[in-house]
Amino acid sequence: MAEIFIGGGGPEYGERQGLALGYANRHGLIAGATGTGKTVTLQILAEGFSNAGVPVFLSDVKGDLSGLAAAGSEGFKLHQAFAERAAKIGFDDYAYQAFPVTFWDLFGEQGHPVRTTVSEMGPLLISRLLELSEAQEGVLNIAFRLADEQGLPLLDLKDLQALLVWVGESRKDLSLRYGNISTASIGAIQRRLLVLENQGGARLFGEPALELGDLMTCDAEGRGRINILAADTLMASPRLYATFLLWLLSELFEELPEVGDPDKPKLVFFFDEAHLLFDGAPPALVDKVEQVARLIRSKGVGVFFITQNPDDVPEDILGQLGNRIQHALRAFTARDRKALRMAAETYRDNPRFDIEEAIREVGVGEAVTSMLQKKGVPGMAERTLIRPPSSQLGPLAAGVRAQVMAGSPVAGKYDALQDRHSAYEILAKRAEEAAQAAEEAERREEAAEVAEREYRAGRRYSGTRVTRSTSRRRSTGGSIGEAMTQAVIKELKGTTGRRIVRGILGGLFKGR
Repeated sequence: MAEIFIGGGGPEYGERQGLALGYANRHGLIAGATGTGKTVTLQILAEGFSNAGVPVFLSDVKGDLSGLAAAGSEGFKLHQAFAERAAKIGFDDYAYQAFPVTFWDLFGEQGHPVRTTVSEMGPLLISRLLELSEAQEGVLNIAFRLADEQGLPLLDLKDLQALLVWVGESRKDLSLRYGNISTASIGAIQRRLLVLENQGGARLFGEPALELGDLMTCDAEGRGRINILAADTLMASPRLYATFLLWLLSELFEELPEVGDPDKPKLVFFFDEAHLLFDGAPPALVDKVEQVARLIRSKGVGVFFITQNPDDVPEDILGQLGNRIQHALRAFTARDRKALRMAAETYRDNPRFDIEEAIREVGVGEAVTSMLQKKGVPGMAERTLIRPPSSQLGPLAAGVRAQVMAGSPVAGKYDALQDRHSAYEILAKRAEEAAQAAEEAERREEAAEVAEREYRAGRRYSGTRVTRSTSRRRSTGGSIGEAMTQAVIKELKGTTGRRIVRGILGGLFKGR
């Protein structure tokens, strides 16, 4: 079975270690304290998958991984050390090379813009993103349900904000069918959306939305493209970062067909800073992640979690990660020592050394590894010297990055933001029609009053008794989609009402 060379070699190390491509969709874990070499390990795995024709998606949290787009050089200060390490571990064909890279960025600054729509993200993930309470999440679910029933496309944040205004105005009618809808909950959601907008999160939502096929391509030489998400700025909003990556993973799970166990993965997904996904996550979300991790294997997608400590990942998910690369863990406190012991217990014993001691003592660029072998059996734990990278170690120069983006196969495809007819425009038109209907009703009422006064004046001396009609025109019932219009007409008549319509609804729509 074809494999990606990871390292090994030398008297003090074990056998040559490689990641079998046929088992790469059984997922993996890269763990270790800060500064122990996790980023370089991620880099050499991305190189190996690319050379094997497997596309990769990874996030560049520190900006270091952009160097994958450029070849290493002999002028680099670690050149001699890399050459010696390659010789020591038997990496005979070690050479410098650049790899096909596509840069992405939610903010559109260091890569091609990457977007999704509010509808595709869905209420569960948006609730997680906004840190909503259970009651607020319930209101958001009602809003999404109504959008589906009313044919209101939710593409960007202003669509969702407009929809929530409509739900608030129609809450009396809607509550009879969907349960209580409080203005306090709607107000809280709107405030959270405003915070998200101020943090730049609005750029995530809109069109053109990302097509998953653009993440799963190869270059002319058959090498898999390495998709790098610029995450150094994004990490200032860790919940946005984690929610976006989870959405992307969920989309892959939902859209890709079943392929069983392929000879090599269709895509490998690296989830750096994985603890951010689980910190404070509600049980429903953790269950969803576990389901995706367990089942996405059959879609031909491998997922590797990168984190400082294995116990950052819930136990049920950790059990799904068959390939392990454990860099050094520090054990200064009782909690650290417990975590170290638990990490060591997840490896298959090796009689040649104590695993717990090895995890504590391995140096930078070394690791304790265990890869799946024939029939998916975990390999025996080995102390491994990680092979040196072939691409540039460190960030890419800004000018070179711009050149790579200009030559990208998706250059220009996602750059221009589109704003097509959606919930915002539909509800704006309804609000305008409601205002016009209120004005028309007022004019008719004023005309009726004028006619009545003239009639009274004309009959004042004739002795005819004038009786004022108290009958009111009944408005015909409509669908829930007309609830807002009917409520506005009935409750907001007259000059004051017309000002409210224009001030709250008209101002909202015109001010954007």
